[in-house]
Amino acid sequence: MIVAATREDRAAEPRVAITPETAKKLGALGATVKVETGAGSASGFLDKDYEAAGATIANSAGEALASADVVLKVRRPSSDELAHMKKGALVIAIMDPYGHDEALRTMAQAGVDAFAMELMPRITRAQVMDVLSSQANLAGYRAVIDAAAEYGRALPMMMTAAGTVPAARIFIMGAGVAGLQAVATARRLGAVVTATDVRPAAKEQVESLGAKFVAVEDEEFKQAETAGGYAKEMSEAYKAKQAELVASHIAKQDIVVTTALIPGRPAPRLVSSAMVASMKPGSVLVDLAVERGGNVEGAKFDETVVTENGVKIIGHANVPGRLAASSSALYARNLFAFVETLIDKSSKSLAVKWDDELVKATLLTRDGAIVHSNFMPEPAKTTGDA
Repeated sequence: MIVAATREDRAAEPRVAITPETAKKLGALGATVKVETGAGSASGFLDKDYEAAGATIANSAGEALASADVVLKVRRPSSDELAHMKKGALVIAIMDPYGHDEALRTMAQAGVDAFAMELMPRITRAQVMDVLSSQANLAGYRAVIDAAAEYGRALPMMMTAAGTVPAARIFIMGAGVAGLQAVATARRLGAVVTATDVRPAAKEQVESLGAKFVAVEDEEFKQAETAGGYAKEMSEAYKAKQAELVASHIAKQDIVVTTALIPGRPAPRLVSSAMVASMKPGSVLVDLAVERGGNVEGAKFDETVVTENGVKIIGHANVPGRLAASSSALYARNLFAFVETLIDKSSKSLAVKWDDELVKATLLTRDGAIVHSNFMPEPAKTTGDA
């Protein structure tokens, strides 16, 4: 049983799917681990670190992939990489399948069994495999650090003999994993922090971190969550009231971090150009949803935009990758936890349980076909004489 990882496209992805830590753990399960030379260097993991953990260093991606039974990647494999893989190989990565039908067909035609880690169900046994949470946690932290770096003033209140420096006001929009970590980070840096979310349960979470919750808390808001914990669609009247409250609040903020992202859909627009124009010169917005179109009007993918009124809109691509060592360590552990469920420990061989709920939820392609119900092509329509 050979498990392999290759070097990602450095221009877009500094993270790596196997770390020396998980290479050692995979070896303990009976796997021979092959890592392409230099695969971990952008994350601070050198070839010698992998060798010390028992992995074999391959001179090229082709050499690493040719005999691999399991291929672990950060991003979906390219056509060139697929050409080196054997049929029936398990390929596990963040596949970004929505809207990439051609890429799914290419993986199916290559004969690999492709698994999308971001489709992992959010159930108790899969918490350790939740790549969305592990990476969003770091993205929320980094968003505040990036904002602080661009903001030309101190974040905490400072009382000095020369006078007092007021604390920065930071507003976090969205109190999911990324948003709550952004709240916690901003609080640790001494800012005055507020946050908003459409879920009533988020209020308690935000306040437990020492921030103030901002929302129109009427009867509709109190009923705005389903039994499963998801947000209900709000009425147009409520949306208008909430937008008015948020607009007046943003005008008083020094830093705004937006985190609203729904897999498979364009990012919801939370901050209009009028709201941006209402902010003070030198204020900063960080848009964590810029890869899906952005929450902030005027945000540009992988750019920092300075508006006419001197407000900076940060749209970094791949924010978790800006903390490559930490994000690789967490991501590789997520992958290992999933791979462990695919291995028979007694025989130390692959034994995929195809009816397991984790497998069924994440499997995209198998036996030359797209098998996930969300992405299967519609059957061709036939015509005939009545």
